[in-house]
Amino acid sequence: MRTLRTEPLTRDAFAPFGQVIEQEGAHNYPINAGNCQRYHDLARVELGGVHARPLISLMHSRHFTLPLPLKMLERHPLGSQAFYPLSSHPFLVVVAPDESGTPGTPRAFLTGPGQGVNIAMNTWHGVLTPLGADADFLCVDRGGEGNNLEEHFFAEPWVVEAT
Repeated sequence: MRTLRTEPLTRDAFAPFGQVIEQEGAHNYPINAGNCQRYHDLARVELGGVHARPLISLMHSRHFTLPLPLKMLERHPLGSQAFYPLSSHPFLVVVAPDESGTPGTPRAFLTGPGQGVNIAMNTWHGVLTPLGADADFLCVDRGGEGNNLEEHFFAEPWVVEAT
């Protein structure tokens, strides 16, 4: 099996695949008479296709442990997909560049506290993968007409291991 090592999630490292959603370093300003701080415009919600509309969902996922076999990646050709954890547990974000319609070499990012991601439209990525404990997430993605899911199964799986 091929091995992927996790790396820390940073804005620069993740930029080819989307945006990191976090307060640190984000444009922010006070609202509500100074009682609230707004961290503004953290991700680009992308919506393509017929009758597209944004969806806001809650997801509950069972947890995973490393090492983890990676057999499949998926992508959404008609919209971005954002995940923000509702707990402090880390989660794994696997993404890959596109190489002529199939995923290239994947990268595995490990989130830190207070980090979420927005995976850009048509970007290959793994499934929602909380580590250590089952977890809840806020998800913002696309609804509307059209097929917004493509899956790719690897002939030879990868194994994701902690750094």
